[in-house]
Amino acid sequence: MLTALEVGDAQPAVNTVTLEKPRFHLAFAGGDGNVRPQPFSEGHMPRILAFAAALFLAVSPVSAQCAGENLLATMPAEDRAVLEAAAASAPYSSGNFWRATRGDEVITLIGTYHFDDPRHQATLEAITPLIETATTVLVEAGPEEEAALLDMMARDPSLMTITEGPTLLEQMSPEAWALLSDAMSKRGIPAFMVAKLRPWYVNVLLAVPPCAIAEMADPKGLDGMVIDTAAAKGVPVKALEPFDTVFDIFGAMTEAEQITMIEATLLLEERSADFFVTLADAYFAGESRMVWELMRKVSYEQAIVPRAEVDAEFAKMEDVLMAGRNRAWIPVLEQAAAGGPVLAAFGALHLPGDAGVLALLEAEGFRIEPLPL
Repeated sequence: MLTALEVGDAQPAVNTVTLEKPRFHLAFAGGDGNVRPQPFSEGHMPRILAFAAALFLAVSPVSAQCAGENLLATMPAEDRAVLEAAAASAPYSSGNFWRATRGDEVITLIGTYHFDDPRHQATLEAITPLIETATTVLVEAGPEEEAALLDMMARDPSLMTITEGPTLLEQMSPEAWALLSDAMSKRGIPAFMVAKLRPWYVNVLLAVPPCAIAEMADPKGLDGMVIDTAAAKGVPVKALEPFDTVFDIFGAMTEAEQITMIEATLLLEERSADFFVTLADAYFAGESRMVWELMRKVSYEQAIVPRAEVDAEFAKMEDVLMAGRNRAWIPVLEQAAAGGPVLAAFGALHLPGDAGVLALLEAEGFRIEPLPL
């Protein structure tokens, strides 16, 4: 199930014909829940489901051409109430715009959605005055990090493609390969190319529905709009984390597990547009945490193990994809705030939770307050 949530937002912008010069926005970071497919492997499936859910939320673009339904809006009221209660149990579960203050230190935080949407313009207009007065703008990855990643991948093709050993065609069952070939063909990538791609990269591409793949040629999203605005105003843009974070994230899984995740993702291929529309709508409503809980619900219904095991794996994935990175960001935020006002823009799912950026800043003595958008 590669409905990804927060894989650190490994969003490759790629020419799907030549597969040249992939670009990444390292910003890491569902139907109605009634899908009941045949399970793949019992041993790793809970972890795979959790990781796939996270990747979905991380790299989810929605374009005007994606005509799906909002699964939260059409869900039975009692099911939605359960998800709302689960989401609300996380600290700072609602809202994308916040201020953290400690003495003279001020950090303004905006949760982002990493792909293009006309609704971003109103957000940008609201935060532009804060960008103009900031001494530093912090993002998950800026232009320098993107350039460094491109350079590393150009120097080492094996990071993205299989240069030795069995291809995906040889590692997957005929049935699974047929499903993958069809799904990637709809994204403009022929089977002979897919066979040589690393499983992690296939997973990222599958996280983008066919209706939105054209946007991958030059994704911008709110993150890119913030970076461009800061550059135009002469405000320094710095990164919250190293450029190669995406490889650390996928390094938490073996290649066999990544292939299992491909298979799980393919089970939801027919509803990919629905999942993406749901995520975008939830983000602009300030309710991104609801989608995390929706993916947990889907995982419950796909898994063949107790819910407690699914929950445990979701907790592990939340730590890998979000909490661990959040903890590493706090010293970066504090150091920047010591030099003057800061505007920090990063994936909205990094804001809420016991180990979310807001709760972690509060633990360091910052006062947290929501801001209107």
